[in-house]
Amino acid sequence: MPLKRYCRLSAKTFLLIILCCITSFYASAQKKNAGYKYHIRRAASAINIDGVMNEQAWIQADSAGDFFMVLPMDTSKATVKTEVRMTYDDKNLYIIAINYNSVPGPYMVESLKRDFSFVKNDNFLIFMDPFDARTDGFSFGANAAGGQWDGSMYEGGKVDLSWDNRWYSAVKNYPDKWVWEASIPFKSIRYKKGIKEWGINFSRNDLKTAEKSSWTPIPRQFPTASLAYTGTLVWDEAPPTASSNVSIIPYALTGLSKDYQHNTKTEYKHEIGGDAKISVTPSLNLDLTVNPDFSQVDVDQQVINLNRYELFFPEKRQFFLENGDLFANFGYSDIRPFFSRRIGLNVPIDFGARLTGKLDKDWRIGAMDIQTGGSGSARQAPENYGIITLQRRILDRSNIAFLFVNKDATANIPGTNTGSTAYNRNIGAEFNLASRSNIWTGKVLALKSFTPGVSGRDYVLSDHFQYLSKYWTLYMQEEYVGKNYNAEVGYVPRVGYVKLSPLLLRNFFPKQGNILSHGIQLTSNYFFDESFHRTDNESILSYLITFRNRATLSVSGINDYVRLLKPYDPTNIGKGLLPAGSEHNWNTIDVQFVSKPQNVFTYLLEASHGGYYDKGVRNSVTSLIGYRFQPYVNIAINTSFNDLRLPQPFGHNTFWLVGPKIDVTFTNSLYFTTYIQYNEQVDNININTRLQWRYKPASDLFIVYGDNTTPSPYTVKNRQLTLKWTYWCNL
Repeated sequence: MPLKRYCRLSAKTFLLIILCCITSFYASAQKKNAGYKYHIRRAASAINIDGVMNEQAWIQADSAGDFFMVLPMDTSKATVKTEVRMTYDDKNLYIIAINYNSVPGPYMVESLKRDFSFVKNDNFLIFMDPFDARTDGFSFGANAAGGQWDGSMYEGGKVDLSWDNRWYSAVKNYPDKWVWEASIPFKSIRYKKGIKEWGINFSRNDLKTAEKSSWTPIPRQFPTASLAYTGTLVWDEAPPTASSNVSIIPYALTGLSKDYQHNTKTEYKHEIGGDAKISVTPSLNLDLTVNPDFSQVDVDQQVINLNRYELFFPEKRQFFLENGDLFANFGYSDIRPFFSRRIGLNVPIDFGARLTGKLDKDWRIGAMDIQTGGSGSARQAPENYGIITLQRRILDRSNIAFLFVNKDATANIPGTNTGSTAYNRNIGAEFNLASRSNIWTGKVLALKSFTPGVSGRDYVLSDHFQYLSKYWTLYMQEEYVGKNYNAEVGYVPRVGYVKLSPLLLRNFFPKQGNILSHGIQLTSNYFFDESFHRTDNESILSYLITFRNRATLSVSGINDYVRLLKPYDPTNIGKGLLPAGSEHNWNTIDVQFVSKPQNVFTYLLEASHGGYYDKGVRNSVTSLIGYRFQPYVNIAINTSFNDLRLPQPFGHNTFWLVGPKIDVTFTNSLYFTTYIQYNEQVDNININTRLQWRYKPASDLFIVYGDNTTPSPYTVKNRQLTLKWTYWCNL
């Protein structure tokens, strides 16, 4: 059988990964930059967080400097000088970074906005790995104007900026340097009692010289956040352990909303609720929530939807974010057995609990239980969601992970249908490969679903393997998703297929001239049905150019083939359906240019021309234009235009999407954001305006206004106004 043949191929790939893993990892257990050590000592005096290095504690602290250049090239020391010092007391970890100028002129920053874009700001960041496991940790930093950055780290070098915690910092500017000083409470990070060596690294981004640098040497193909290349923070004594670490975060909310489409009365809303964070151990955290509200969360960025399958939008709700990689990153981008945005969809969340963190250097655990209410109007019964995940580090930086997801209807509402979906369960395991130097990575994944009345072909097998060097990138991914696989709490937009996805990239580095690197890349995505008959594929041949000023240019030729498995409307506006079984093939040329990030005026321009379904033609233009009035105002306009020319009944269609966004940061604790989105495809204008006052660290007052209208004829659909107060209280 073809499916058996695919399983045999997957088994061979698995054995290849294991073989490479053993030969690559067993040679040495010592991390790459183990020789870079910073010795941290207890503070000799009190420290005032003001950006001035005048305390005795700083004078006596060790200094880390002599950074290495990462970009534009990784073959020399940095030209910009950076000096870092660290110390601590019973409650806080302190850090100060002196960032010297090498080129006269103003600093480059977007705004005072929190969690800024790394590439558009002069900034300094610290990456901490308290277990020195080179897989997860925490990041803190600031831009040259004082805008803060904080995030949790996962998968060895990715930073989740949605993570938010309580800490303090200040930036002071001088003619020849800017200084960042910070105090990070031990209560705000997770670490194991008694561990005296942490992974540590420092990163500097200087836009005036287009230079990115790091305390330890890092190959240019990796981010400075890569935990595989951290040095070692050596404590003179074990870091202090807080006697109690409990945070209570209540909220109170009032607001009003009106549905003009159904001409309902204005609804007045008054709610209270909150969260609690309890440190079971210094590295294991229990999160509790009661009647949570997420009205202050940023709205999703809209897109013109010309896809045959469901679109993905990221999670933004705070409760699901800390250590969220344990749950959300299991699987692949299009095979997610757990997707938290399925929870609380059109129904309220009554309460929930999450236990996440590390048991020791090798074990991570995540357990979550959420209870939702029911909704008669949405024809949805109350449901309980239970998720358990366990991750075990093996060899050097690899791990084996297990996941169990359970959804149960806990009651029945008249008029709802809970028959075949009374419960849904998923169980899975994956092996994640990461070499000591991060050059070799890979994954092997297996999933099985359980749904009432369904059996057979309800499982997933997938794997990938990647080699990443300065000159070559080699990648291969295989997927099999059975036609009966069902992840009701996941994101799996497509079932009943086999997929092969190879990628080949070769980079070249001229020794002089305006071009820093250029290379040719070939990628393909081939889909087959379960009998290994081709259903569709996309192949892309690209030439990629990176200039020394960090601007980029790409030119791509794309070939698409589709055999429709279901009737499909290529406009997604209800003009008709192409029949199942019909075949479509076309070619496209695409050009994209991204400007250098150093300017206050930045832009991305992309244009494509080619064929489309039913021998049609598709032309599209996309742009992202930004201008900043440093450091207070950042204006961005996201625009896309699609022109579709098809035979009848579809005809000629044009779709505009225009999304201007204005961020005003009066101070680093008072923010105003307005986001307007006009989507011609769905005939809607959405306005979202938010004023946020961070009156204390991690404590906020929000005023949020939302509006949806039909532009022609102008008709108001709904409006909302919300006032929300939150307070972070450490007990």
